[in-house]
Amino acid sequence: MDAMRRRRIIGILFMVEVAGALPAMTCSVVGYRFNLTASAPRGLWRIEAMYRSAAVGDLVFICPPDTATFENAFGRGYLGLGLCPGGLAPLLKTIAAIPGQHVTTGKDVVIDGKHLASSDIRHTDGQGRAVVPFAGGTIPQGYLFLHSTTANSYDSRYFGPVPASGLLGYARPIITFHF
Repeated sequence: MDAMRRRRIIGILFMVEVAGALPAMTCSVVGYRFNLTASAPRGLWRIEAMYRSAAVGDLVFICPPDTATFENAFGRGYLGLGLCPGGLAPLLKTIAAIPGQHVTTGKDVVIDGKHLASSDIRHTDGQGRAVVPFAGGTIPQGYLFLHSTTANSYDSRYFGPVPASGLLGYARPIITFHF
């Protein structure tokens, strides 16, 4: 399928989703976001402005870049629709590495020689489809390596570092549920 056709399909799906999820979209516009994924507790979250540079350990909302990798992730159901470029929802992840840090992948993720907790690498998703882990390397300037402790999370273990320019702000829970 060519890129233009994919964009049209995504646009149509986006319009259908908007009609069915206008309240959730309104919350996103005014700085709130519903998280319905397992990457973090489900519920209502607030997006707070960042008044300093992003740091390891910050829990953030960040827009994924508008790339074929994320279009494919959307097609597989890893990502939802939202107001980010490409019509995707922002990611809710913890920053695990910042520019200059070195990431290696094998059985799990190692950052600057230290194993990252809850970072086992999978080679198939929940439906048995192949997933390719990030090859590793030094995080370049302007990029961040994201992580979630959920075993089946789609995070930088698989898509690699993402542009920090997509940062929307800190993620602060308002009302969350653990189920």
